[in-house]
Amino acid sequence: MEISTLAMYHCLAFVWYFFIAYSITNIRTEERPSEVFFYGGQWKYLTVLNLVLQAVFYGVSFLADVLRLIKKLRCAKCAISSRDLLFSVLAFPVSAFVSISFWTLYSYNRELVYPKSLDGVIPLWLNHAMHTAILPFAVLEILALPHRYPAKKKGLILLGFVSFLYISWVLWIYSVTGEWVYPLFALFSPAGLAAFFAISLAIIISFYNFGEFLNRITWVKITFLRMNVFLSGKRMYFI
Repeated sequence: MEISTLAMYHCLAFVWYFFIAYSITNIRTEERPSEVFFYGGQWKYLTVLNLVLQAVFYGVSFLADVLRLIKKLRCAKCAISSRDLLFSVLAFPVSAFVSISFWTLYSYNRELVYPKSLDGVIPLWLNHAMHTAILPFAVLEILALPHRYPAKKKGLILLGFVSFLYISWVLWIYSVTGEWVYPLFALFSPAGLAAFFAISLAIIISFYNFGEFLNRITWVKITFLRMNVFLSGKRMYFI
């Protein structure tokens, strides 16, 4: 994909995520149902944090594209490194985790993650923007351009650290309010909750590995096809 086309795509994606994040974080307090408590605001929900993450990622991606267009290659190299690290470690695995885990639990019992009372506050299109569209966007990003993944150990340590921070935030909120961020957590004993967090971590790591695999297999195949096209345009003579 041409750099100018990438720049336009990343700019539109940034504006989209900024708009969605703004929309969900500016729901009026009096509109919130009783199941949603105030402590931590919207920032206690992984869905909302992911929207901000995606906005930051696409903002950095757009910056990298612009720097390449204006030939600021040294700055562009730094921006590209940040873009690839953000995407590989957080943007792709978190989007995949949020989308797939949300709709899996929603199909089983929506009250565990998204009470029906929220339908009167959050319109259907916004729900799908937060929980459905994020996955196609993440896959499209892999198909649009290759991303350089960090060393596996470094990537998993960073992902594990961020996961630990969010789990700590959830536990802190419970210790202060006596309320769980998601009603699902109230069903577990302490040991069961620890097991649930461990399984969730294993799932998000599997999404990290899948993103790395998809990135590698997509761009190895495209490079191979381009090479075949290039060679087919030349006549080969052997003496």
